[in-house]
Amino acid sequence: MRRHTVIDSPYGPLTLVAEDGALCGLYMTDQRHRPAQETFGDRDAQPFGEARDQLKAYFAGELTEFTVELRLSGTPFQREVWQQLRRIPYGETRSYGQLADALGNRGASRAVGLANGKNPIGIIVPCHRVVGADGGLTGYGGGLARKQRLLDLERGSALF
Repeated sequence: MRRHTVIDSPYGPLTLVAEDGALCGLYMTDQRHRPAQETFGDRDAQPFGEARDQLKAYFAGELTEFTVELRLSGTPFQREVWQQLRRIPYGETRSYGQLADALGNRGASRAVGLANGKNPIGIIVPCHRVVGADGGLTGYGGGLARKQRLLDLERGSALF
């Protein structure tokens, strides 16, 4: 059974979605590839205490690795990409090509980008840590301004 809640963050409201107690979605306002609201289930803040606490600590610069239980639904390739995203250390970035290499498929950088864009649990599964081959910011479902602010937070240069 799915449940959802909306929490405030320095990046605007975040919609958290859980299925049977595991976090399966974290969506920003106006996020690209955001599922329809009716798929989120009833509104209920109860299953989100741990996720809320960890996000609050992350935004305060006190948490560098999330441990909340996740349920990632996607194709096998997407799930592999999302696992690679979780291996990018806090405050660091990787290019799409580097992720493709880590998956053993140097030519898959475009497919990695598509899977990255479909990440259903933004911030916690840190798709914002993926940049272009030249180190520049590239597409982000939550918008490039949010991506830059998340990277700045992790590099200790965030201004709120």
